[in-house]
Amino acid sequence: MALNLVSPRVLVVEDEPNIRELVCLHLGHEGYACDGVGDGREALRRTQGERFDLLVLDVMIPGLDGLAVCRAVRSGRANHDVPILMLTARREESDKVLGLESGADDYLTKPFGMRELVARARALLRRPRQVIDGARSDVLPPLLVRGIEIDAERRRVRMEGRDVELTDQEFRLLHLLARHEGIVFSREALLAKIWRGDTFVTMRSVDTLIKRLRQRIEPDPASPRFLLTVWGVGYKFADA
Repeated sequence: MALNLVSPRVLVVEDEPNIRELVCLHLGHEGYACDGVGDGREALRRTQGERFDLLVLDVMIPGLDGLAVCRAVRSGRANHDVPILMLTARREESDKVLGLESGADDYLTKPFGMRELVARARALLRRPRQVIDGARSDVLPPLLVRGIEIDAERRRVRMEGRDVELTDQEFRLLHLLARHEGIVFSREALLAKIWRGDTFVTMRSVDTLIKRLRQRIEPDPASPRFLLTVWGVGYKFADA
C-alpha cells in the first residue's frame, strides 16, 4: 500500500522578494511546501486560518512587525505551537533576547547562509507538536505543582490567578522539570529533550534558558524557589 507522505508546510514572511524567493527555493529543495508573504498582516491572516509546520519570520516587515506577529501567533490557536525561526539584520544581543521573549524558537541574523538556514529549519521541524484536532490517547491533564498550574494541552501557565507568558522552549522546560519534581536533569539531558538534536546550541544555552524561565516564574530569580541548580550536575524542580 502506498504511503501518503505530506510535505511540511512552511510560511516565509519576508518583505524583500529576492530573499523570500531564495529561502523558498532552498526549502523547496528539502521537500518542504513553502509559501511566501511580504506583509505582517497577511502573515497573521494566514496563520490564523491555516496550519503550518514552520514559520520563518523577518522582524522588519510592513503592516505589522515580526515581533507583533510572533506574539499574536503564540496567543492564537491554529499555530500557537508552530516552530518560529526569526530573521533580522540586527545583531545586538538585546534584539535577539527580545525576539526569543516574543516567542521565537531560533534566531538568524542577516546576511545568513542558506545552508545554515536550512539546517536550522530542519532542526526545528524535528520537534514534535501537539495534535489540535482529533482524539488523542496521550492527552496530559493539567499539572499543579507548588502553586503553579501547567496546562500542556492549552500551553498555559498560571500562578496566583494570573497567566504567565512563556516561549515554547520555556514552557517545555518548565513542564518537563515540574512533571518530574525532585529529579535532577543534566545539561546534556535537557539539551537532548528541549532542543532535540539542534546543532546550533551549547551547554550555555541551557543556563540561559533556565535564567530566562526563572525571571518569568520566580518571585526572586536570584534566590529561586522552584528551579534549583544542582552544582556540578544540572537542574531540578524543587521537591514538594
